[in-house]
Amino acid sequence: MVNKAWKIIPRPLLETVLNNHAQHHRVPQPLVVHGPRGVGKTTLFLERLLKDLNKEPHLTGYVDFAESIKDHHPQHNQSFPWSSWSNCEPPTLSNCKAQLETCLESMAERGIKLGTISSQQIFTTLNKWHGLNTALRRILSKSNKKVKNAVSDKVSGSILWERAVYALSARVNAKEIDGVLELRENGKRLSLEEETYLREGLVGLKLAKEVLNMQHEWRANAIANLNRTGGFSRSLANSCTDWPCLLIDLLSQAAEIDRFQPKLVINNIEVLRNAIRTDDSTVCGSMYHDSLIWRIIALGVNERCLPVILVTSDRVMEDRASTFEDIVDAYLAYLQITVVNPAMDKALLLLQKFAFDAKNGRVLEDKLRFGTPWRHPPRTDDTILLAEWAKIQLMDFVQALVRTEFGVNYLADCSLEIFDDPAAVALLEVGLLYAQRDPSFMRPISRGIQRCLVRWPIVAKACPFSDAIFSLKFFDTGCAGANPKFRTVFGSR
Repeated sequence: MVNKAWKIIPRPLLETVLNNHAQHHRVPQPLVVHGPRGVGKTTLFLERLLKDLNKEPHLTGYVDFAESIKDHHPQHNQSFPWSSWSNCEPPTLSNCKAQLETCLESMAERGIKLGTISSQQIFTTLNKWHGLNTALRRILSKSNKKVKNAVSDKVSGSILWERAVYALSARVNAKEIDGVLELRENGKRLSLEEETYLREGLVGLKLAKEVLNMQHEWRANAIANLNRTGGFSRSLANSCTDWPCLLIDLLSQAAEIDRFQPKLVINNIEVLRNAIRTDDSTVCGSMYHDSLIWRIIALGVNERCLPVILVTSDRVMEDRASTFEDIVDAYLAYLQITVVNPAMDKALLLLQKFAFDAKNGRVLEDKLRFGTPWRHPPRTDDTILLAEWAKIQLMDFVQALVRTEFGVNYLADCSLEIFDDPAAVALLEVGLLYAQRDPSFMRPISRGIQRCLVRWPIVAKACPFSDAIFSLKFFDTGCAGANPKFRTVFGSR
């Protein structure tokens, strides 16, 4: 990667890609903008995009981890470094954490003011990943020592949450809450129920932070020991990123088209990896960095996440590994294992079902007269032969799709017969491909899925090429009528 020249992307095209990504209220994966230093990535966001991306209903949080490097950032009346950020004195991890959390907290407060984030929603999201009862009981006991004996062990978590919100409401500054919610500004007039709803939402957010901080303190000794031994623990790393990831999850759930569309831009994400840990309250910078990115990716894949754009300028030296490429490869491997491979297994079963239906007369004979190999499925009940035939057909289709660079225009090329192909139908049904109408291309649902489809024939346990020829000849597959532009007929080689 180091010796290859950078591909030049016109700025209008890059702006279009970024704007299209940001216009969605939830997306399946983050967008990574990676390029050489000094080409204007930061300028593009600050001077061209952020203004429009903060017009209602849009709200964009912008975090630049390089701002913590006071000797080399315009925010502190300094100039950018000539070389990589990695050659500068790294910032402290506590400063980077504070930047990210402050930005996300302000965005969550905006969602509460709009009424899209409620106290109950905060409890539901927090309770999804964390056991809350013990922490809530301790918070209640701090508020009122008599509560410890008054609360029964059979009380549900939701009741404990409501009581803890009420107890915390008595402790926080009411003027501060009203100031954040702007209840007395600009002549706002809300009903008592509406004001109570908004106050409970903001107090619930403070309560969630207190709960996570308490649970994090319980792991303090384990984190300190981890830092001394230099080991790795995913659970301890996740404990350090619980708060920002909870906020991202809340904002993602609250996102609503034309009402509240939050998004997050993190500039110089690679700086976080090299941040210095100053105490044992958290894990090292690289572990925090990896945990944050992994959890954002997992949220997008599993439940869809608010649009997150990661901007990085890390062009490494020839004798060093590329941390950015490692992240991309790790993400693609995760996507391959958790999404693409299971979907391809389902597609193989659909192809086997097609062969079984063809044998039993459930497929029209006109579709099976001549042509490409899929029109000649094996006339057998042998599951091994059916599985081999299905895998050969699916590999053949994917490889042909790769050779066309995923550019099959089924209307312009008069290729509507592609929808007769059971491999194409199977990939559409399992959700890896989609057929757009204008322009009429059949494409993977995302660039990440596209990369994984390219890799799938390599990682699939396919039979050798000679066996593939034998199998197709055994199935009496002809090559008449095959489309040389698209499908490959193994038996004709």
